[in-house]
Amino acid sequence: MRTLTKPTLLSRCLAAGLATGMLASLAHASDDVIENSFFPYNDSVPTKEGLNTGLVIDQSNVAEFKDVIDPAFYTFIENGWTSITVGDTTSFGLNEGYIDATRAALGQVSLGDQVGEINGWQAGRPFPEEPDANDPRAGEKLAWNYKYGYNWGDSAAIYPFYWKYRDMNSGKLERTIKFNFHFLNFKGRVNQEPTPEITPNPSDLFRAIYVQVLDPADVRNTQLLIHRAADDLKRDNSWLYLGFQRRVRRLATGQVTDAFLGSDLMIEDFEGYNGRISDMNWTYKGTRNMLMPFYNHNDLELDTETHQDSDGYQVVAFGGQGGCFPNITWQLRKVYEVESVPVDDSHPLSRRVHYMDAQTFTIPRTVSYDRKGSMWKTFTIGQAHPDHHLPKNKGSGVSIDDSFSMIDVQASHCTTGQFKGQVDPEMSPPQMFNVQHMRATGS
Repeated sequence: MRTLTKPTLLSRCLAAGLATGMLASLAHASDDVIENSFFPYNDSVPTKEGLNTGLVIDQSNVAEFKDVIDPAFYTFIENGWTSITVGDTTSFGLNEGYIDATRAALGQVSLGDQVGEINGWQAGRPFPEEPDANDPRAGEKLAWNYKYGYNWGDSAAIYPFYWKYRDMNSGKLERTIKFNFHFLNFKGRVNQEPTPEITPNPSDLFRAIYVQVLDPADVRNTQLLIHRAADDLKRDNSWLYLGFQRRVRRLATGQVTDAFLGSDLMIEDFEGYNGRISDMNWTYKGTRNMLMPFYNHNDLELDTETHQDSDGYQVVAFGGQGGCFPNITWQLRKVYEVESVPVDDSHPLSRRVHYMDAQTFTIPRTVSYDRKGSMWKTFTIGQAHPDHHLPKNKGSGVSIDDSFSMIDVQASHCTTGQFKGQVDPEMSPPQMFNVQHMRATGS
């Protein structure tokens, strides 16, 4: 047996100590990344001089807060169309399984050579590190964080979902459509069984969306099905079932940018952005503190006149110019500003500016510009805390989409949404998300 000399023994002890120190340092750095990404308000919350809980920002004082309101919404307040009531900044903690999956894969995910390629992702937030302004692909990484975010969790339903079409000048309610929306992740599942993937999955899908119209009669049983492939470079497969025709037809690619059922929304607008990463060029524009539509649903003055369910659930009320603005509270939150520019020159938009919430990676505010570069539409998606909502949503770790307003500023028109979001896997079984289900439901 070889006997170690004192210098050799000392060097090995030093090396072991150094390795242990390095591992401890790396673990500490990893913890810092996770804490910063998922718990940005643990140590402190953003502040702005004069901005206090309960403050109403309207025409009279909006100029004082211009730097924490996006330009489009600032104009709405300046015009006297709406106001903002400030609420406390609170943590919207995501599901622990999603956070654990992010921690386990930290540093193992990378972008491919072209936009739309990603390597090493299995589940969780792919790029939890702070975006670097010097990284030319920082915007793309933030887009992946949104796509693989915990938006609606592993599955959920908006059941029911009311869309209202309004003339913004007169306030006239032109049409109300009642939907059910269903969402299902096939991959990256961290909470609802089976995890991490639903099998069999012969089409190698990442996610699916199923929509059914319940009322009114002229569009009843219209259905939409979207299949999003795990490979972002593959085009979505989408189908539409028209009740009056009693047949399913595949949607052409361009139809996702048409007005959906005569509303102010494109299919591509759903959830803030409902398309492929590879359909856009993404640019990170900076990090800032902004007022964002986050609130506790149960603490609001809700709509007591319409859409009250048998269980007593009440939807968010609307007011302001034309009835186009949700009556909610707004929080000062950490936000990433990201610009997306369509790759296809024939796209009806020249760009979108997304304001992504840094904690949840939802997109509560988006401003869209037409091909001439003029502001066209502005999208607000209210985010409700799951612990102050339906009992079944408590503890789900899902930031609940709870109200929306899509305003076409050029046409002075809006479409508003009132939600009953439910994180309940039994409401969105996998067999719902296929063409055969559309035919069976429509027959």
